[in-house]
Amino acid sequence: MAKPVVAVGRYEEPGESVRKVVELAGGIPGAGPGAKVFIKPNIVFWTKAVAFPKWGVLTTSRVMEDMVKLLVDLGVTDITIGEGIVADPKDKETPPHAFETLGYQKLAQRYGVKVKNVMEGPFKKAEMADGQTLRFHEDILAADLVVDLPAMKTHNQTVVSLGIKNLKGTIDIPSRKKCHNADPEKDLHWWVSQLADPMKSVFTLADGIYTLERGPAFDGRIHRSNLLVASADVLAADMVGARLLGWPPDQVPYLQHAAKRRGRSLDLASLEIRGEDPEAVAVPHDFDFAYKSDETGEMPGPLAKQGITGLFYRKFDTSMCTYCSALNGLVLTAIRAAYKGTPFDKVEVLTGKKMEPAPGMNHTILLGKCICDKNKNHPDIQNALPIKGCPPKAEDIMGALAGAGIQADPALFANIDLLPGFFMARYAGKPEFDESFFTVD
Repeated sequence: MAKPVVAVGRYEEPGESVRKVVELAGGIPGAGPGAKVFIKPNIVFWTKAVAFPKWGVLTTSRVMEDMVKLLVDLGVTDITIGEGIVADPKDKETPPHAFETLGYQKLAQRYGVKVKNVMEGPFKKAEMADGQTLRFHEDILAADLVVDLPAMKTHNQTVVSLGIKNLKGTIDIPSRKKCHNADPEKDLHWWVSQLADPMKSVFTLADGIYTLERGPAFDGRIHRSNLLVASADVLAADMVGARLLGWPPDQVPYLQHAAKRRGRSLDLASLEIRGEDPEAVAVPHDFDFAYKSDETGEMPGPLAKQGITGLFYRKFDTSMCTYCSALNGLVLTAIRAAYKGTPFDKVEVLTGKKMEPAPGMNHTILLGKCICDKNKNHPDIQNALPIKGCPPKAEDIMGALAGAGIQADPALFANIDLLPGFFMARYAGKPEFDESFFTVD
């Protein structure tokens, strides 16, 4: 049996670099006249409040434009770009603003491409393993070919986020929440491993012009890597992508599940890798901060380094869903800003769907409806501070922190949409971080 082919290339020239790595991978099977193609980029987050560059966080518009041109040159006339941005489902303005700013509407005008906010549906049920189901946008299920354009990043829950994980953006909100559950066997890794299974055909082009460490969002560390990975085998593409980010494929749980179900090896020797040698160009990317834990507190390393004590902010698990995850960094930022050198009063913060309070805590903050429901009558809680929203509201988070003696800065919560600009400002003035990669001329 022939080995799956994966091509690894350098991004050097607009148009040509994408074309070369695709050709090196053996081309895009099924791309031609009459094919219905669905392109799935990665736009994990967007805000209208600040036009921050999205290096490493989002698929570059450069790669998107190059791929659209390539498909058109191959004779494809039915192309849909679709993404389900993490935002309030009732928000009808942010997704179009993202598509317009990233230049997708120019591609629509120039090439007749359709651009869709996946969250507007319609969705269709797809069968997964063990009789389970998820609901995907109908267009991706109906497509003859899915062109998967993930941004290459590590991920604080799934180790890496590449081609298979990128398809999570095409399922509806109840399905997303289903993936983040308390089941020790059918956990997030189990669900993510199957996301490509309902598709007729998937061609992956992983965009590593910029790569992200400690992703998936803007508070990670960004690298200019200039790498592209292409393959008509989505598992093979993710195996090589993981290695380029410094992670052996057998250390990525969702890849373990996917390989087992397919009867495949995770050894890179099982693949035909063309172009750059992954071992020669790989750069280690941590997927999360180290956590410190002792009698003075439990928290991410940066908070411990700041000298904070009296806080027990345990490492979140895979049961914390996307919407609480988006707030988790804000809560940590607010706590760091509120610390004035005095130990906190044995405050613990619980997240997700699994955690239980520890005996001896004076205050227990329960972030999100799920963890509130789980621990609403727990006997070890001395002062319960529930934040019941799904997702929680900023004012309720502030109130809970205040109830534990943590006086958070209201401006952080009032201007939550400005936070990405704060993190992206660290790259200002560095020419390798070029905003033009996220525009279409």
